[in-house]
Amino acid sequence: MNNERLRTALVAIAAVVFLLSHLPGEAATPTANSVAQRVQRVYDKTTTFQAEFKQTYRVKVQNVKKVSKGQLAFAKPGKISFRYAKPEGNRVVSDGKTIKIYQKQDQQMFVSKVSKSQYPAALAFLLGEGKLIRDFDLKLLDAARMKVENGYVLSAVPRKGTPAYKKILLYIDGPTAQVRRVLVLDAQGNRNRFDFIRPVVNKKLDAKEFTFTAPKGTNIIKP
Repeated sequence: MNNERLRTALVAIAAVVFLLSHLPGEAATPTANSVAQRVQRVYDKTTTFQAEFKQTYRVKVQNVKKVSKGQLAFAKPGKISFRYAKPEGNRVVSDGKTIKIYQKQDQQMFVSKVSKSQYPAALAFLLGEGKLIRDFDLKLLDAARMKVENGYVLSAVPRKGTPAYKKILLYIDGPTAQVRRVLVLDAQGNRNRFDFIRPVVNKKLDAKEFTFTAPKGTNIIKP
């Protein structure tokens, strides 16, 4: 009787182990697609996203590094807002169709279509307008070698060419499947990195957050 109970227990344990090892997105050896599916599920359920950010922009030709900080907000569909504390007063705002990049010190604002800008183009999946597996050729990089603990690094090359960027790297938190860093690389070798700090999701945002009128006297530039 004891042997029979032992065999029954072992069979039950083996069945549980099998089922757990085959849960979607929880494979023992993750693939680029399985990680992308986990990330996609998170952002499919996200209607708004807010965080502090640190932006590090490296200009290859000039060998210059620019560091900026501030607050950001995303809202579906396609709305973004960057409020810069450094440089103070700078803004990036999009209503989903048009994007405005305001530079306070230079008293100028660039206005263009969303499709021509690096900001929403590379972050479309965060805004509910893109699908990672559909829109990108994905590759899982060696996170440990890149000093990313308890997470993943996903290389994403757009299937359809875009002038906005060449490739993005997504740094993903393992437990939550949230993207904590995005590195955008363009054809000129420039690197635009965004680190998201203390993220908050699905908190209601005022619609005014995604509108912006430049101060009087601002030079408006439309490429």
